[in-house]
Amino acid sequence: MASGDHTRPVVVDRRDTPRGELVLRRAGEHHEVIANGTFMMDTRDGRSERALVREALAGLADARLLLGGLGVGFSLDEALRGDRVSDVVVIELEPAVVEWAGTHLRRLNRHGVDDHRVRLVVGDLRRQLGRLGCEFDAICLDLDNGPGWLVHESNAELYSDGGLGSLAELLRPGGRLAVWASAPDLEFERRLRERFAVVRTVTVDVARGPADVIYVGYLPEADGG
Repeated sequence: MASGDHTRPVVVDRRDTPRGELVLRRAGEHHEVIANGTFMMDTRDGRSERALVREALAGLADARLLLGGLGVGFSLDEALRGDRVSDVVVIELEPAVVEWAGTHLRRLNRHGVDDHRVRLVVGDLRRQLGRLGCEFDAICLDLDNGPGWLVHESNAELYSDGGLGSLAELLRPGGRLAVWASAPDLEFERRLRERFAVVRTVTVDVARGPADVIYVGYLPEADGG
């Protein structure tokens, strides 16, 4: 998702976490998040993160949304626009990312974790799935650079057959699972089609490299429609 900004980045904050090094850098007016030397996200272009949420919530109102990954806040900001959601559960692994959302990155978004509709959980989504105890109308995952390009290898579990099954169990009839990817992943799409009644793919062009891809899987309605 990088653009043509060639300003030399400077480190704004650096943290040593149980998963390795996490760095927030500034390049001109933009910020970048780097995990163990791997580019994760930046603030240059949030179109695909916002599209992830729009596709998941299309046609819904007063929905319950589970958002896996806070990132730089674009997806949460998009979710909180208008009346599409009644509440949002955000699960973010890194405390530093939550802190940055309220400090260095706060100006980027109108809506953030302090919105009254938001319940923030700092923890591993894989470990939280069995503790949520509620059904959602939509789930959005933006945890890695996609199922085929993991930031943390342990997240492979979420994109496996078992992980998709666990996520589907959290959805109400007719619910949707939307997954962000930095490139097409045909194997993941196959697994998704085996689990969900209908699967759509949406592409968002980026400045460099392949288009970002949003996979959306739909469960059947309660009456089978």
